[in-house]
Amino acid sequence: MKTEIDLYVIDKVREYRLKADHTQESLSYTLGYSRTFISNFENGSKKYNINQLNKIARVLKCSPKDFLPQDPL
Repeated sequence: MKTEIDLYVIDKVREYRLKADHTQESLSYTLGYSRTFISNFENGSKKYNINQLNKIARVLKCSPKDFLPQDPL
């Protein structure tokens, strides 16, 4: 079950992915994963872990903290 923070992080990763002009597939491949890696998160079947967020932040040229809310939810 996804929590409010899980959904927030998923939305933020999607937002930064789109700003960087990456498709789900292109970001997945750039990260070295299968083509469905990002779609599994965005469709709600998986939750990101901190290591994945760090790797995504490197590719999207942002900070992992950009995917987290400023204040607790």
